[in-house]
Amino acid sequence: MQSLSNCKKKNDMKTEEKNRRPVTEQAGKQLRALNAAVMLILAMTLWSCAHHDNDPQKERIAALADKVWAYSQSHPDGFTLDVRTMTEPQEGIAVSYAATQNSHSRGQLDKVVEHALQHDGYVGGWYNSEDGQYYFDSTRLFAENELSDAIAFGKNNGQHSVFVLSTYTDIPLDGKVVEIVERGTLLVGTTGDYRPLSYREPATGEYWGFGIEVAGEIARRLGVAIAFEGTSWPTLSADVVAEPQRFDLAIGGITITDARRETMLMSDGYLTNGKTILCRAADAARFGSLADVDQPDVRVMVNPGGLNEKFANENLRHATIIVWPKNEEIPAKVAKGDADVMITEITEAPYYVKTDSRLAAPLLNAPFTHGEIGVLMRKGQDDLLQVVNGVIRKMKDDGTLRRLHEKYGLSYGY
Repeated sequence: MQSLSNCKKKNDMKTEEKNRRPVTEQAGKQLRALNAAVMLILAMTLWSCAHHDNDPQKERIAALADKVWAYSQSHPDGFTLDVRTMTEPQEGIAVSYAATQNSHSRGQLDKVVEHALQHDGYVGGWYNSEDGQYYFDSTRLFAENELSDAIAFGKNNGQHSVFVLSTYTDIPLDGKVVEIVERGTLLVGTTGDYRPLSYREPATGEYWGFGIEVAGEIARRLGVAIAFEGTSWPTLSADVVAEPQRFDLAIGGITITDARRETMLMSDGYLTNGKTILCRAADAARFGSLADVDQPDVRVMVNPGGLNEKFANENLRHATIIVWPKNEEIPAKVAKGDADVMITEITEAPYYVKTDSRLAAPLLNAPFTHGEIGVLMRKGQDDLLQVVNGVIRKMKDDGTLRRLHEKYGLSYGY
């Protein structure tokens, strides 16, 4: 028989073994957890090492994207941004790449910035109020005399339009401007009888004048040639809307009026204007007002179909009104005594006074009306109207229009 002491020892050993067993199992669990953690850290370290070379570039792209996003919040109307310098170019034609089309929100901006850095370095953006999203595109910038190339690039990239930065002009790729650029020639209607704005030399058929040079500037900035098509004051409106279309726009001494704007499109003004008279120099003191002209013994000559005839019919009740078919012949007829007064414009009168000493314009500084001359075109050519207005604004801003006024002796009103 075992002694009581030995039995107690065995019981104590069993109890100790039972107490050690949970400790050992707990330690095993902790060890397995530790091993798993070590393996996870090792895996992450290996992944980090494998991708370590791309991190700086991704961080740079993300940082630039953050800057572009912040910039977009204060420029919801749209912008074109050089992401290399974080500045907006002031000139050029911006065209989006198809690769980043319809990218929106901050989450998709990194890929746009990355594409821009790999290509031209420009990002365009705008806020779409319809869905409340900011949209971004990687953008290519063309010089403003490369409109044809910009249009071709836009079509190849499935774009709807290209954007001229200097004039803030959107040019749809299915509109009139693209038709003109692809044709290679701007077709311009003009009367050719209104010196110094539009005159056709009978001997050569060549056109010259202030308006002719403005038309040439429009063609130059479109990057196309120019061709002139004759029209007349009586048929001007009908020729503008004729089918098939005869010309893209009309230019010369065409005054901007509400009546013309009701049925056609008219540009911003590029020349201030107003009605006045030409008379013989010997009679200059005789005509000090419109009332002096509106006398029974005064013969007033006007060209047909334009605003000069309209003005005479509306304001002269007593004078004899003579309609002569060729506007450019009327100053000489007044000088010879076939008429006493010509109703004309403050833009036209100085030229004839300067070139014919027999003539005078005594009311030149007190015109009967005040208005502006603009470019006329048919409705439905809103894209062309935008471009023409953009060219006129640019000519005013860069001094081209003022220099043309000085060249032709015209008063600059802008």
